[in-house]
Amino acid sequence: MLLSLLIENFALIDQLDLEFGTGLNVLTGETGAGKSIILDAIDAALGGKVSSRAIRTGTNRAMVEATFKLNRSLAAWLAEQEIDLLDDESIVCCREMTVGGGSLRSRSRINGVLVNRQVMAGLRDRLVEITAQGQTVQVGQSAQVREWLDLYGGDDHFKERGLVASVFADYQVAKANLERRRQSDRQRLQQLDLLKYQVQELGAANLSEPDEFEQLEQERQRLSHVVELQQLSYQVYQALYQNDNDAPASADLLGQAESVLTDMVQYDSQLQPMLDLVSEALAAVVEAGRQINVYGDGLEADPQRLAEVEERIRELKQICRKYGPTLAEAIAYYDRVQAELAELDGGEQSVEALEQQERVCENKLMQAAARLTKLRQATAALMEARLIAELKPLAMEKVQFQVNIEPSAPSATGCDRITFLFSPNPGEPLQPLSAIASGGEMSRFLLALKACFSQADPAGTLVFDEIDVGVSGKVAQAIALKLHQLSDRQQVLCVTHQPLVAAMADRHFRVDKLVVDTTSAPDVRTVVRVKSLDNVSTRREELASLAGGHSATDAIAFADSLLTQAANRRQQKGRKALHPH
Repeated sequence: MLLSLLIENFALIDQLDLEFGTGLNVLTGETGAGKSIILDAIDAALGGKVSSRAIRTGTNRAMVEATFKLNRSLAAWLAEQEIDLLDDESIVCCREMTVGGGSLRSRSRINGVLVNRQVMAGLRDRLVEITAQGQTVQVGQSAQVREWLDLYGGDDHFKERGLVASVFADYQVAKANLERRRQSDRQRLQQLDLLKYQVQELGAANLSEPDEFEQLEQERQRLSHVVELQQLSYQVYQALYQNDNDAPASADLLGQAESVLTDMVQYDSQLQPMLDLVSEALAAVVEAGRQINVYGDGLEADPQRLAEVEERIRELKQICRKYGPTLAEAIAYYDRVQAELAELDGGEQSVEALEQQERVCENKLMQAAARLTKLRQATAALMEARLIAELKPLAMEKVQFQVNIEPSAPSATGCDRITFLFSPNPGEPLQPLSAIASGGEMSRFLLALKACFSQADPAGTLVFDEIDVGVSGKVAQAIALKLHQLSDRQQVLCVTHQPLVAAMADRHFRVDKLVVDTTSAPDVRTVVRVKSLDNVSTRREELASLAGGHSATDAIAFADSLLTQAANRRQQKGRKALHPH
């Protein structure tokens, strides 16, 4: 329940502090007096859209603060959001707006805690519901009508809708995977051909040793210079071990040195280390001579092998140019494309498997959507009966109403296109409500709709913005009674021009637009003032003004009759509450 509303520098309001009560709260005043500004301020306090025009001219800051009565459900929600409770068991929603540099900035707080738009929107739905005759567009939108029907159905509907949304998401993923696979199949096949060719080419190259190229280069050098190597190895052999010329070989000289040192050691043992060195050198030279001799004998020209080596070198150079630049990098690339080919060729699901998965997900979706449709059909019958019952007292005794449910493309909310069909006159066929309902009929329908919801979920405050426009007489009286019935279950705030509605108010406010003098330029300003009509005299005058446009004797008499009738109805309602049977 809305307890109070504090407004500063919002639109034409410089300063306003209103306190609301239980039951039916009514705002009246001349057209353009600023009644809707009050509702706009409530909307702004709860996170509604605002523009820089919302800030009063001549100021750069505006503030609206709405205080609501706390209940158990709201307390639990605040605990979920980790927002502390206030000592006075209320919940305060504050919106500060500032303009600077041509841009508007705003901050929202709940009980003094800064919150974002999503959090405030979550609270808004728990606090107020605003209804205006301009909702004709919404009545014609299948999505909004579907939302109303599901809200009327309650938790069962939203539980089933949650399941539908879940399986619809799975279906969308499966469908996207299949579509993506189909679209990329040609590219995938091209990539497969390329990878297969590369794997085949690299596999045929028989790559194994990263240093094979260097080894082949050495072998080619040896095979290309066999004759020179044979000649040079023989020269080395002669120099080390056996010289065909008269000059002694290194082994001969070292042998002579070893013999002399052996004799010398007999006389001086200190020469033993030197003898050991010469002996080791002699042994090394002899071994080197033997090995060079073996090497030279093993050298043999092999043109065929040389051709093979040169061909292999050319092959490896070609591989390195395409996949290298080094042989080690070409081998690493070979390993990588083998893995990519295996993944692309065998790791992906086939198109047939993806099609099967899509069919499975689609079947699950259609089954879940069918259950939701069945729920909606059952709820639609209840809603039809309830709405007709609510419309009949509103001077629509012969009304026909039907919730029409037709198949539609699958979505996260099911497979239903829902339309409200309506016929206010006997003998006329049912047609879409948004297409044929007059302004007065739409007003009564919206009021009846909210009455249905108030019985299912009576929490919060109902706000009606000129819901009674375009009606008069008996219909206006019926709307007044319906609004007052609603106010038995929850707080109702209503902007009205109807004296019949205003007379039923538990709390009556008059909104005026005044021109006042100021101490700064400009000399005069327009402001909105709101006065609580607490006594019978002021209410009589306001009702007379609404009825006749002036306070003439006949208008006053009419106002007195309205107040008397309203008082009698309250007494009757009070007696029924005390003695329901």
